[in-house]
Amino acid sequence: MDITLTFAPGSCARVPMIALEEIGVPYERQLVRFKKGEHKSPEYLRLNPAGKVPTLIIDGKPLAQNVSILMWLARSFPDAGLLPLTGDPYCDASLLARLAWCSADLHQLVTRIRLPAFSCDLPDSAERVRNLAAASMAAQLDSVETDLARQPWLLGDDWSVLDAYIYWIWWRITGAGFPRDRFPNLAAHTTRMEARPAVQRTLAIEASALAQLEEEGLVIHFAETPPIELPIT
Repeated sequence: MDITLTFAPGSCARVPMIALEEIGVPYERQLVRFKKGEHKSPEYLRLNPAGKVPTLIIDGKPLAQNVSILMWLARSFPDAGLLPLTGDPYCDASLLARLAWCSADLHQLVTRIRLPAFSCDLPDSAERVRNLAAASMAAQLDSVETDLARQPWLLGDDWSVLDAYIYWIWWRITGAGFPRDRFPNLAAHTTRMEARPAVQRTLAIEASALAQLEEEGLVIHFAETPPIELPIT
């Protein structure tokens, strides 16, 4: 089986890359240069009409969207333990719901926190979009913080690819000024994640790709953002 993952350093493609590193299956990586517009090229749009990463290419057939990619990986490589799939329709649908929550709910808030100007076109409204998204994110992460107070991973004692998704989300928002102090269990979860060899390999791959983009003059630099102050609860 030939597998290729399209990615860009720092993007949510980190999640399936961690999954692939956990599986240990050979795969190729295709670096997408956003600053060069490769994600909007006709060749790439034939793979992923949304013009985004990641795309997983399996024997020449593209699969987009993290939910689908992660579910395919979990079903195709069950011994890797990416998800505790049982075949029970309700239990497996519940896991799919958790993946969709990361992708459809939390991920969208990440974009509004990280790039608020993408969600508004009124003068001086970006900061309000950012603050509202941060407040909504905090409310959603409260349940995760509670779960991680009594167990090491999102689903209990065993790691799953949901942990990789939450890890990326937490890394992305705290890099944009989201406060860490209110969520000590999520911060500890990050430490556990970064102790995993698969995560360490993924971060090394991203660092190498970033260095390559730096050398090519194709790194996209974002303006620094001030710390976010969450409402007192």
